[in-house]
Amino acid sequence: MIRILICCGGGFSSSALAIRVVKEIKEKGLEEEVAIDFSPFSLAYERMRDFDVIMCCPHLKYRVKEVIQKYVHNDIPVYVLPPRMYGTMYLEEVYQDAKDILASFASNPVNPFCFEGEQDILRVQRFVSYRKAHKIKD
Repeated sequence: MIRILICCGGGFSSSALAIRVVKEIKEKGLEEEVAIDFSPFSLAYERMRDFDVIMCCPHLKYRVKEVIQKYVHNDIPVYVLPPRMYGTMYLEEVYQDAKDILASFASNPVNPFCFEGEQDILRVQRFVSYRKAHKIKD
């Protein structure tokens, strides 16, 4: 099972998105494969060890490095979601990115995690997984 923590500034947008995605997880019978929870970014450090991947809303881009240095280091991948992906939050796309993040991070544990060519996440226009956007086959 992949456990994903979604963070935003105050917990409002991430909680709304997580509630919708959790409902989708249940509807699709994926409870054994993926779990998603939310947290305000300022409190995430208290719970981050309970998760496999931390995904942050785009406006946290500038605060992520500080939290990584203070609490996470390179133990757990921390990923800033592309703006359009955060706004749409399609379960399959987030789940696919989480799997790919974990696979990449295992061989190169560097935070914040970013996919190749997406170093400036605020310029990324995709709302689907990196794999789908770049037509990468398994």
